[in-house]
Amino acid sequence: MEIKKVGVIGCGLMGAGITQVSAQSGYQVVVLEVNQEFLNKGLASIDRFLTGSVTRGRLSQVDKDAIIGRIKGTTDNRDFGDCDLIIEAATEKIALKKQIFTDLGKVSAKRAILATNTTCLSVTDIAVVTGKPDKVLGTHFFNPVPLMKLLEMVRTIMTSDETVATVKAFCESLGKTVVVVKDGPGFISSRLLFPFLLDGARMLEAGIGTREDIDTVVKLGLNHPMGPLELADHIGLDVAVFASNAMYDELKDPRFAVPTIMRKMITAGWLGRKTGKGFYDYK
Repeated sequence: MEIKKVGVIGCGLMGAGITQVSAQSGYQVVVLEVNQEFLNKGLASIDRFLTGSVTRGRLSQVDKDAIIGRIKGTTDNRDFGDCDLIIEAATEKIALKKQIFTDLGKVSAKRAILATNTTCLSVTDIAVVTGKPDKVLGTHFFNPVPLMKLLEMVRTIMTSDETVATVKAFCESLGKTVVVVKDGPGFISSRLLFPFLLDGARMLEAGIGTREDIDTVVKLGLNHPMGPLELADHIGLDVAVFASNAMYDELKDPRFAVPTIMRKMITAGWLGRKTGKGFYDYK
């Protein structure tokens, strides 16, 4: 099957990015939000990003206008009726995602492929509520979507070969390098990443080094662009703890046990960059 029209659920940070790169690659895109205010905010963020590209000479005004023209915003999921592929980028809550996919099973075309942009949740649990689990998989985009080249494509034991091949070709057309992984807790990226972040917090908690020392060793000694504490602030401590808890529940691996310092920081509302304070102060 050829993908011509794409639906995106959510126009937040990830959904807006997926919408943008899809439209930039020539696809017609319908993006859904829960209300007009959130939709306008997300569409404005796409416009700002593209305007910046025009200002820097990376994109012409004509091309920008064409990209914007391929995007339609909506608050009604019935507008997904003629989409070939629908990508969900809602909050990482399994009950919410299952409800979304239950509804998609009713409003989407029989041929339509359904994808979830999850970092750690079970794609199988999401797929079974749709009535067509052979057409469901995971598409884990990385943030920021327009700049990050990697995409983890997650297939369940029910995903058909045709679905995998179709979505892989689509994602590659967006300029992504696609790694196909099986549906397991954390896939590859999160299963590697979150013990790394948690170990950084444990070292700080134990007084092994300062936050700067820990991050500097990783940046200059291991050649990472950010240290674990900086990266945790960038991702959001609430997101890191949620993902770690989800993987701990599945694997019972102590590497995913969240240290006390991170739990206390979340209680204090120190979630990282988005709140102005995390391991570092951004105010």
